[in-house]
Order: sequence, then structure tokens, then C-alpha cells
Amino acid sequence: MNTNRQRVMIIDALNLFLRSYIVNPTIAKDGSPIGGTAGFIKSLQKLCRDIKPNAVVVCWDGRGGSKKRKLKNKDYKEGRAPIRLNRGVHTLSENEEKENKIWQMHRLFDYLNNFPVIQLVADEVEADDIISYVGQYSPFKEWEKVIVSSDKDFFQLLDEKTILHRPIQKKYLNKNNILEEYGIHPTNFAMARAIAGDRSDNLAGVGGIGLKTVSKRFPFFKEEKSVTLTDLVEFCENQESKAKAYQTICEKQDMIADNYGLMQLYAPSMSVQTKQKINWTIENFEYLFNKSEMDLMMLEDGISDYSWLDLITTFKSFCLRKKRKST
Repeated sequence: MNTNRQRVMIIDALNLFLRSYIVNPTIAKDGSPIGGTAGFIKSLQKLCRDIKPNAVVVCWDGRGGSKKRKLKNKDYKEGRAPIRLNRGVHTLSENEEKENKIWQMHRLFDYLNNFPVIQLVADEVEADDIISYVGQYSPFKEWEKVIVSSDKDFFQLLDEKTILHRPIQKKYLNKNNILEEYGIHPTNFAMARAIAGDRSDNLAGVGGIGLKTVSKRFPFFKEEKSVTLTDLVEFCENQESKAKAYQTICEKQDMIADNYGLMQLYAPSMSVQTKQKINWTIENFEYLFNKSEMDLMMLEDGISDYSWLDLITTFKSFCLRKKRKST
């Protein structure tokens, strides 16, 4: 990471929350599981300690966030198994778990509202698109960006000023790491995945062609220049080799185009009004830390005994830095 540049940490909220929700056994004073909320805040403290950001942005999926993509492909994200609590720790019914998860997310949202942390959410917009917009086009575009998520969708956004931290894998990835591991440049990663498909989003790929085959058969994917579907099809049509991969690409180009439209984050799927709202929120955000309210909430939830010193120190530095700039 570049220590000379302002750094913003952009968190995929649901991704980080669910990780804690599944494994963190913390119980609130009333006996309700609160591991998702407590674990998120603990992770936030560790992330602030390790990454040392100058600002934090937490991005949420809006209501009906997948609606636009589902209209293009009804199978998008279908068939996902529900996220359940660790059955060895809790014995709630499925409905009770659903209610508890919603309550924990609302509780976390309330906690974050008392922190000097920017929260962004918009109806019918997925967090992925918000994260992409914040990194590429918002007032933070010239800052160093650290995206926090285990989602491979963000590989495509890595560049000189953007890295990805995958907490589960405990890895920091930059564009060179992606090139070395996959032989594919981030600018072409969405096209490569459009060919290979994505099981996690229930998007079928071109049969028999994975990312390794893409790298082998189409070496120009490692270049920074963006590969279009037209480029890809023309290359396949001009090959003397009768390799089935080339023929299949030509036959399945409509499916590849549809997949690419769903997977690409280079042009975030959101309205002009949403973009303006995000910019306004960032530019006008008041860096305030309501520590007394945080203490009260933590006391109510039975998590006040944990040491939050590093988190408090980070938040106070955010507020102090903003105060100095305004004077």
C-alpha cells in the first residue's frame, strides 16, 4: 500500500456481516444471537488497525438490489442456499433465524450511524455497483482504495490505485497478483468470467472453457487493452486451428454478451440521480463520533467488555483530521 496517498477503505457490508453471522457465537443480554453485528465491529477494528484508512465507506445492497439484473436473466442468483447460523451454536427455527438476521443488520446499521463512517445504500442498486462507483468516479477516485470483500467480482476493478483485501483468505491482491495467478488483466477479467460463467451467481458459462483455457487460448487477455466481444469472435473466426473452444465461443456469443452485461462493474448500474446522491453524501458527510451512544448500545447488547481502544482511536483521528481541514 502507498503510504503517501490518502486511503479509503470500502467495505462490502453484507459480505463481511454474513461471515461473522455464520461463525461468531456472541449472544446478546436477551439471549439473542448478535454475532453478525459484534463480529462486524470487531472486524472493522482489525481492518482499521491493519489498513490505516483515512476514511471508511460501508456499502449495502439496496431493496430490490438484484432487480435490474434479474430482469435481464431470471436465473441470476437463483438457487442460493439460505445463510444459516452455525447449528452447533444456536438452535433457532428457520423463521427465527431470518428475523434475527434482519434485526442484527438493522442493529449494525444503527451502530455505524454513530461512527464517523460513511454508509451508502440505494434502492434497486447492488453494493457491487456502489463500490465500483465510489472507487472509480466519486470524490475518492484519486485516493488509494482498499476494497474489503471475498467476492471475485472485484478482481476487475484492481488498478494502480485499487487493491482488494479478502478477509477470509487473509490476502491482499493487486492487479499484478491477478495477472500472475490467472494470466488475465483486471480490465479483461469480467469478459473472461462471462465466458467461464459464475456458479455463485447461477450464470452458466461456455461449456468446457474455464479461466485457465481463456488464458491459454486467448493470450491477449493479459494485456491492459480491453477485449470486446467483437475482438474475441473475430479472433476465433480467424484461427486455422479447429479447437472446439473457438467454435463454441462463436456459437455462444449471445450468452457471453448477456453474462458480461450482468458481471461487468466498469460501468456501474445506477441512475444519474443515484450517482449525484452518492457524491453529495460523501462531500457533505459530517465526521462525528457518538461514543456515548456506542457505549450505551454495547452495554445493552452485552459486548461492552471487549476492548475497542483501537477503533475509538481511529474514529477520533477521523474527526480531528476533518476538524483541522475545516478550520
